[in-house]
Amino acid sequence: MSATQEEVDRLIEQFDPESSFRRLAGLSAKIVMVLCAGLSAWHYYTAGFGLQNEIAHRAIHLSVVLGLCFLVFPRQKRLPGPWEWGVSLGLVAFYLFMGFSLLNTITEPIDSSVKFVFLAVLIALAGLSLPFKIYDGSHHHIPWRDWVFAALASSFSLYLLVFFQSIYIDRPGQHTPLDLMFGVIAIAMVIEATRRTMGIFLPLLAIATIFYGLLGPYFPGGLSHRGYSLPRIVAHLYKGTEGIYGIPVGVVATFVFHFVLFGIMAQLTGLGQLFVNLATIAAGRFSGGPAKVSVVSSGLFGMISGSAIANTVTTGVMTIPMMKKVGFSPRFAGAVEASASCGGQITPPIMGAAAFIMAETLGIPYNQLILVAIVPALLHYFAILYMVHLEAKRLKLRGMDSADIPSLAWVMRSSWHLFLPLVVMVTLLLMQYTPFLAAFWGITLTVACSWIPRLIGPMGKNMTGLAVGPGALVQGFEMGAKAALGIGAACACVGFVLGITTLTGMGFKFSAWVIDVSSVAAQMFMVVDVFGLLELKQVTILFGLFFTAAACIVMGSGVPTTPTYIILAAIVAPALAELGVPQLATHFFVFYYGVLADVTPPVALAAFAAAGIARSEPMGTGMTAFRLSMGKALVPFAFVYSPSLLLLDFTWSAFTLAAVCSVVAVMGLGAAYTGFVARPIGRVAFLGLNVLSLSLIFANPWVAAIAVPGVLLILLWHARQPH
Repeated sequence: MSATQEEVDRLIEQFDPESSFRRLAGLSAKIVMVLCAGLSAWHYYTAGFGLQNEIAHRAIHLSVVLGLCFLVFPRQKRLPGPWEWGVSLGLVAFYLFMGFSLLNTITEPIDSSVKFVFLAVLIALAGLSLPFKIYDGSHHHIPWRDWVFAALASSFSLYLLVFFQSIYIDRPGQHTPLDLMFGVIAIAMVIEATRRTMGIFLPLLAIATIFYGLLGPYFPGGLSHRGYSLPRIVAHLYKGTEGIYGIPVGVVATFVFHFVLFGIMAQLTGLGQLFVNLATIAAGRFSGGPAKVSVVSSGLFGMISGSAIANTVTTGVMTIPMMKKVGFSPRFAGAVEASASCGGQITPPIMGAAAFIMAETLGIPYNQLILVAIVPALLHYFAILYMVHLEAKRLKLRGMDSADIPSLAWVMRSSWHLFLPLVVMVTLLLMQYTPFLAAFWGITLTVACSWIPRLIGPMGKNMTGLAVGPGALVQGFEMGAKAALGIGAACACVGFVLGITTLTGMGFKFSAWVIDVSSVAAQMFMVVDVFGLLELKQVTILFGLFFTAAACIVMGSGVPTTPTYIILAAIVAPALAELGVPQLATHFFVFYYGVLADVTPPVALAAFAAAGIARSEPMGTGMTAFRLSMGKALVPFAFVYSPSLLLLDFTWSAFTLAAVCSVVAVMGLGAAYTGFVARPIGRVAFLGLNVLSLSLIFANPWVAAIAVPGVLLILLWHARQPH
């Protein structure tokens, strides 16, 4: 029994905080629709006809986004009652502390009426943030409290826009009391918006970093710093380009929003169903066909969707019932879909928001990043396909019936027009046009090409896809804006972490700690290497990668991929760079492991969403998805030690060695954690596959000469034995 569309919507709302929207009606629904569609229309216009200056563009974007966060998202109870109240009271204390401390530290005279209004607003904000049910209204109605929050959330960006000339041109670097008061309101409202859309973990992390900036002299050892005054911190986070309006918000406002909008419009016209049909044709007839269809369709759908949970639910509602029908257990069916869907954020040409931020941070063109991401994405999907294949062989499952597999000729004849926008957009990216211009033409052609079946008359009567008229266009623009709200709030909140990191040098301090611990661990490990096959530097990097991977998984359990990447790229990545890892490989490693957190228990949101469709036990599905990810978890280590996989210092000999080692290592770990090739794998073989596969990440020719034949011999031995 498959999930209904209503249940699918509920699953997205339950497990994807970024998609838990109110279902409004009446006047409030119309107001939200106008604001959302207007925001998308403004982004569409600026993508094609030019952006404002940096601060103004980001301020316009954020003023609407943060206001909409309170209108679109209901307050959700994500913690047990006492904890919810404890956290809320802690936030109230923080807001009041910021406000009163600021007034005590400002030396300039402040008009008493201004001071009174500021304190009144701050106390009202604090009181309204408490979780009283009377404030909440219903899922279909916007309570008065959220209208107040929406106005406050928009006010601090509007202040910068209205007084832009005075703030940034007439008195640059000078901060009036009113500037700083709006800065405190900005910090409070960004925290509340992020709490509303993403949960409490990221806001608490942001608050902790602010206190780190304030209390620097009181921290022990290398963590200490001279400390900064509250006005300095508030001004740095609010008025500069290293805080709220930093690179993350800038990238969302100029790149990510446009591609999210393109993905929504493409799905609206039927491109998602086309990808499922193509995947069914390519993989459906093989053993365990529906599971392989799930992997291939998730990869194709991931090309236009950067959300692991949206990918899981959108394709899973079709593929999970098919997997159960041919004999896969509900738990395994959900795990396959979740594990495969996590690849959407690393799959070109439209990767997740973190990829755009990576390109901006590293200063490399996005079209170059697309090429770099191809090999890691292929290894990701190969790892899952291989494990799915072994599981299908273990269960002796057949492929799909021929009647259930559509004809390639029919699919291409009926849906060829849906490819055109994607092809044009990718071509523009490869021709080094700006990403937002490519997205502009992608959106434009998506709407235009949807009318091709009607324009060609009788010839188009058998063609598929929705023609995007005015109503559908407004709906798509509204959905596109809503889909980008959560990531906008999260990136503004991450700005606090980045701002304090640049102000205090926290990233360098953490990097020094990682290097010291990794060096000690590596020296202890080298005692075991009696044959001297490994170098101390290689082993030091290995331990540094282990620490980084663990940090990514822990962070990713409470924070979405994009903020996880941004924070760890700023704090952890410098440590790997100090160890000699190429900068691009370092950032890709953090990005990749941030993605894997979506299938890593105890908070494996993609797996939990898939479990809802499969009607399986969530934690068991998460554990199975994690097991299916063991092979691909090796991939980031491979491209750190072999940068040629990322097309860095590329030579065919280095690339071939690294590719062979990576593929064989993925096969070895995949077989080990499936526990089956053509017969069950015993404990000795399991241990041998693990040791040999892990040794291949170094891509050392001498190690490979032993490990590659070793892995292949174990696999062939088990493949040739009778059941």
